[in-house]
Amino acid sequence: MTRVVGVDIGGTFTDLMLYDTVSGAVHVHKVPSTPGEPERAMIAGLTELCAMAGLAPAEITGVFHGTTIATNAVLEFDGATVGMITTRGFRDISHIGRHQRPQHYSVLQDIPWQSKPFAKRRHRHVVTERTVPPTGEILVPLDEDEVRAAARALRADGVEAVAICFLFSYLNPAHELRAAELVREELPDAFVTTSAEIVPQFREFERFTTAAMSAFVGPKTGRYLDRLDSALHGEGIDGDLHVMMSSGGVASVRAAAERPVTLLLSGPAAGILGGQWAGALSGRRRLITFDMGGTSADIGIVTEDGIAEASARDTWVGGYPLLVPMLDVHAIGAGGGSVAFVDPGGAFRVGPRSAKARPGPACYGHGGTEPTISDAHLVLGRLDADRFLGGRMQLDRAAAVTVVSALAAELGLGLDEAAQGILTIANANMARAIRSRTIEKGHDPRDFTLVAFGGAGPLHAAEVAELLNVPEVLVPPYPGITSANGLLTSDLKYDQMRTVFMVQGAVDEDRVNRELDELESRLRGWLHADGVPAADIRVLRALDCRYVGQGYELRLSLDAGRFSAEGLDRFHDLHQREYGKAHADPIEIVNARVTAIGRRPTVDSLPVTTGTLADARVAEQAVTFAGADGLTARQTPFLDRAALPLDEPFRGPAIILHRDTTTVVPPGWTACADAAGNLILTREEDA
Repeated sequence: MTRVVGVDIGGTFTDLMLYDTVSGAVHVHKVPSTPGEPERAMIAGLTELCAMAGLAPAEITGVFHGTTIATNAVLEFDGATVGMITTRGFRDISHIGRHQRPQHYSVLQDIPWQSKPFAKRRHRHVVTERTVPPTGEILVPLDEDEVRAAARALRADGVEAVAICFLFSYLNPAHELRAAELVREELPDAFVTTSAEIVPQFREFERFTTAAMSAFVGPKTGRYLDRLDSALHGEGIDGDLHVMMSSGGVASVRAAAERPVTLLLSGPAAGILGGQWAGALSGRRRLITFDMGGTSADIGIVTEDGIAEASARDTWVGGYPLLVPMLDVHAIGAGGGSVAFVDPGGAFRVGPRSAKARPGPACYGHGGTEPTISDAHLVLGRLDADRFLGGRMQLDRAAAVTVVSALAAELGLGLDEAAQGILTIANANMARAIRSRTIEKGHDPRDFTLVAFGGAGPLHAAEVAELLNVPEVLVPPYPGITSANGLLTSDLKYDQMRTVFMVQGAVDEDRVNRELDELESRLRGWLHADGVPAADIRVLRALDCRYVGQGYELRLSLDAGRFSAEGLDRFHDLHQREYGKAHADPIEIVNARVTAIGRRPTVDSLPVTTGTLADARVAEQAVTFAGADGLTARQTPFLDRAALPLDEPFRGPAIILHRDTTTVVPPGWTACADAAGNLILTREEDA
């Protein structure tokens, strides 16, 4: 019997879902996060979840984890002291970049890779070596004595991690690999990585930055995974631990520790998978996933072609460019704990600063003294103070009123006006972020369903959808833990690529196929090491292509079997779909890319409960809504989600109480629970 647990650690709460793949039983749990030691909340939540399910921890056969440890290290610039060893003459590639400024006309802007470099200049050393294109021929041998001297200097400086970054190593990694061996001999306790191991791709600036970022987060990530693995074994949980990657697949702890940069945006990636899975249950394929938690709101796009992936020109974290496979996730600082304040210029603002788990919003009763989005909801009556999180947590309305009243006095507004103002600003910020991922990328939001989840997403979903003219909102069965749910819907997945420049008309088919075969063999080996049988491995091949003279590529999926240059003509159709036009220019192959997926048992559906509207009604109270005539307090029923009847629409206003969150159905909206367990909200035609 297989029992697996998905665990997503957020800035405010840690979410857990236990799934028995044989019986189909599902148990969910939510506990406050412990930011200083994230594993403490995870272990505590796991043991409590096992007790709720009547299981011993030893009966858990697998743990799948989404973590923000690497992301937070970058965003908070809290990582290791990094050294870099690079080719003589190229010490400052990671500083110079591409001579591009993120904001073209600002003279005061911050350029992260210059103001906060992962490897400071005094820790960047150069050595003699040279590999040259197009074949990776070694022109100048590696000077091993210089490598040892650089490593000793870095050891004397107290460096904890070293990135080896040589010119053109994507064509021939031999010098980087040998240098890494020498550095490990001199610094046996340091985390050592090479740029070609992380991303064997052209674009030196991005490749060097990616390798340095991996070194920056490597020690912290490694220590965390070691502590977590030990803590799990200490509780008797001997099942395999796997970690979600930014590409949307899970990897073994071994693979994650070797390439920690692939864990960036791990939790948000799981959320998109969970949203996609929930939408598919109800037959929805075109989705905007809207994951609003306690600290941030994460937005993703799903179409009939799958989840949108970030391109090389769009892959950034914390202002730094990256060259790793990553789902296209856009995050903004808007969550239930986002703080509302008046800035020095007198403007009313909400976020991105968060009250986090501790002290959290004032209404949590942990000593919070600033007004937050959650406090505003409670003041307006949208949260039930006695039934929050299924009654497991009591909210302090008096504390919420106190902090929002102080803000209202500063703004010269009434209490309800200030609270509604907080929500209005937050909704506008989130709608603007969604427009940047839809309208600005050629998608009409009116053709999508908004999938709302996270601890705060369903509270805002209908009003955000209204701002975008999105006709429908879908709230998954367990919206507060959809990211944990997503972890249990994902397969093992590894990606590898290699740069191979070739122009149409002079394509070496044998070389392309050889590169693809070598990449596939390596990835199959990784999956075999994870215990995946050959029959459960699926391999996808692709080429990154562009027209000659273009600066960026599009990914062209390949059919099964041997690659033939004749298939390159399909790139014209791909370019037409993406940009609205195609050209007669010759096509250039830039990268060969392989993805290997190891299938594993995943959640197929969730148990669905039903009742009557009379059964579901647990309370009624005045709730304040904004309308054309201003703010209006309306007596509003509070309904238990588990007792709602299936396929029986009801009109708002209504507040739906889930075990892990709350859904607001505003006036002018209709809600209906469907047979898949999703809650579907639709805008009334005459509203």
